[in-house]
Amino acid sequence: MRNRDRYNRFVFAAAGVLTIAALCVGQSIVDDVAVAEAQGKEAPMFEVDPFWPRPLPNHWLLGSAIGVEVDARDHVWIVHRGTVETLGANEIPASLDPPRAEACCAPAPPVLEFDPEGNIVGSWGGPGNGYTWPSSNHGITLDHMDNVWIGGNGQGDSHVLKFTRDGRFLLEVGDPGMGVDSNSETHYSRVAKISIDSEANEAYFADGYGNRRVAVVDMTTGELKRFWGAYGNQPDDGDLGRYNPDAAAAQQFRSPVHCAEVSNSGLIYVCDRQGDRIQVFEKDGTFVDEVFIAKTTLGSGTVWDIDFSPDENQRYLYVADGVNEKVYIVERESLELLTSFGDGGRQAGAFYGVHSIATDSAGNIYTTETYEGKRLQKFVYKGMGPVTARDQGVVWPVQ
Repeated sequence: MRNRDRYNRFVFAAAGVLTIAALCVGQSIVDDVAVAEAQGKEAPMFEVDPFWPRPLPNHWLLGSAIGVEVDARDHVWIVHRGTVETLGANEIPASLDPPRAEACCAPAPPVLEFDPEGNIVGSWGGPGNGYTWPSSNHGITLDHMDNVWIGGNGQGDSHVLKFTRDGRFLLEVGDPGMGVDSNSETHYSRVAKISIDSEANEAYFADGYGNRRVAVVDMTTGELKRFWGAYGNQPDDGDLGRYNPDAAAAQQFRSPVHCAEVSNSGLIYVCDRQGDRIQVFEKDGTFVDEVFIAKTTLGSGTVWDIDFSPDENQRYLYVADGVNEKVYIVERESLELLTSFGDGGRQAGAFYGVHSIATDSAGNIYTTETYEGKRLQKFVYKGMGPVTARDQGVVWPVQ
């Protein structure tokens, strides 16, 4: 009887603790929602399109998909790594030497172009004459002349390539095969992404996985025009140690500098990925502002890529986070985080290593996934709606 009494007291006590914890969590969620609703906050709303894109032709498979862009025709472009290292022999047995299967499967070409309906309408990429294809291609951007820019984050990828939209080589910026030097005027180090300022005829390099800077070059000649580090400081390649969210903010970017996006307002939004922050600059490198996203996240960090809503004022930022597996929706001018969607998983609408993000003219969002995610997804813009949760989870279509 005594043992039974102890057991009952333990059960009641444990139940009480769980009840209080649940009430506290529930109250926290209610408070967040109440604050957002009290302020009349709205945000763009999305749902995944599980039927986009259409199946790839030719028994093609995607490897780690590490770049996405939408051009002026609303065609969606991706760059991926379709190699045995990223796909594995069991995924592409027909492509082995000797083949292990009659038909399935083959890596798709590195650069793929999809029409708005999700059909493949163009494909190219890989080694060729006159240029050095990156050992690990990374990031894809189309400029106002429909030219395609590609970076690379592999060892020796100290250059950027420029092609026509049908894959004809135009320009190699920087000397391949060089090492880290964030103050170099002749080469780069593992550029993650390129962004375009068409009015100034300038390209902004997120430089990168080796260097720790934003570098700006002339789009025609490739000449380096200026560069800067965090807070507009002179870049420094010294060891910053491990990221500590409780420590003072680092005065240099951490590796990688993963994006440097040019807004219509003329401000530059930089992804300091492992620093869990976005830093904002004027075009000359003058520091303007910063915001931390999920600041206690360690490892690979939270700010993987950024794109803007397509309205003229670009009212919202969309931020891809490949650790917490979310897309954050942020007011661009205030840098206020409104809500997020996504979760870890392999189903449509979930993410495994969400890496890159882009928007089309209708406001739809496209994402690609690295690691074992290996896919492209579309999230359909459903209009504005009230913020009812800080985290919406998987935005599955409403029946």
